[in-house]
Amino acid sequence: MRAFPVRLPSGQRYWTVLDDDLQVVAVADEFLRYLRFGRDGAESTTKAYAHAIALFLRWCARTGRGWQAGVEHVALFMTWLAHAGSDASSAEAAGTGAVVLAGPGVAPARSPSRINGVLTAVRGMVVHAVAAGSAPAGLVSLLYEVADDRDLPAAARDEEGRMAWRLRARHRLREPETAVDRAGDGEIVGVLRACRSARDRLIVLLMARAGLRRGELCGLRRGDVHLLADSRALGCGVERSHLHVVRRDNPNGAWAKSRRQRAVPLDFLVVQAFDTYEFERMRVPQAAVSDFVFVNLFRAPLGAPMRPDAVGELMAAASRRAGLDAPIRPHQLRHACGSNVADAGAGIDVVADLLGHAAVSSSRVYVHPDPSRLRAAVDAVPSPREQAGVSR
Repeated sequence: MRAFPVRLPSGQRYWTVLDDDLQVVAVADEFLRYLRFGRDGAESTTKAYAHAIALFLRWCARTGRGWQAGVEHVALFMTWLAHAGSDASSAEAAGTGAVVLAGPGVAPARSPSRINGVLTAVRGMVVHAVAAGSAPAGLVSLLYEVADDRDLPAAARDEEGRMAWRLRARHRLREPETAVDRAGDGEIVGVLRACRSARDRLIVLLMARAGLRRGELCGLRRGDVHLLADSRALGCGVERSHLHVVRRDNPNGAWAKSRRQRAVPLDFLVVQAFDTYEFERMRVPQAAVSDFVFVNLFRAPLGAPMRPDAVGELMAAASRRAGLDAPIRPHQLRHACGSNVADAGAGIDVVADLLGHAAVSSSRVYVHPDPSRLRAAVDAVPSPREQAGVSR
């Protein structure tokens, strides 16, 4: 079992799952096509889900179970995920000769968050199969338990205060709370200094100061960028310099994760970087006909829109030239933007809108104060004597 990309005659792409005979696995393919086209999911989402479902189907095949029987033993599958490394779980591993190592001193093969992500994909496939009538309804009760909402705050309940019921996943690992993996300000400065072109500096600034994902970055069109003080002449009512993040199908595989279009304010540093990059771009004649903001300027095919993978490559190269111990990943720059905005006093709703989060809860990781702010808050509380008005 392996994940495999599919390109349709329309040019749209999604990922599916093939068996050992390179035949499409119907139950997985139907769900992944529904996710991509019925739910308007991103190609990258189907890629992640396809790899997760392939792991589950691979485990079922190697343990002699059909996928429906595998649903009855999800706890065993979770144990396999935790302790089966690539030597035992990859598509290339031998079906009978792979050894699963477990025991004291052996590091887990996958983190709790990764295991939970795999289970989310498997549950989605099972629920879709049940809804489509290709699997018995009893499988849903094996994955979910019915729970009431008494543990929810009053604001999250029914307007009339009536108790409601909801489904809760039966199998889920506790994920330890960790600080958001952000790039430090010094690291960002080092990467900026190590950039060799105006284009690369603008890319770093848009991720670090505007919070763009690399898919949103590579999908930007020139008409999405409004750098005028007043854009009403362009038919846009958003004030001052900004850009619009719009979800589209792009030939370079770039994809905006959020379905909702959003306007992102740009500060003077980013506007200046745009101006410098425009002069650099004008020196490449092949770039003149492209409507994409970021195009290939230094390697063939010149003028073609940059692919999201190229952003990771330039970040790795710039991190290496900057002498950093570990390369800065594009998403760490986005985390830095969210953290800096929250530290500057912005509310969680502002952070969510700026970063394009569908749920405010996704932005909660950025509003956890650092230890210095906790210390300042404690020191600001008056002593009992001061509160009582006692001078001595």
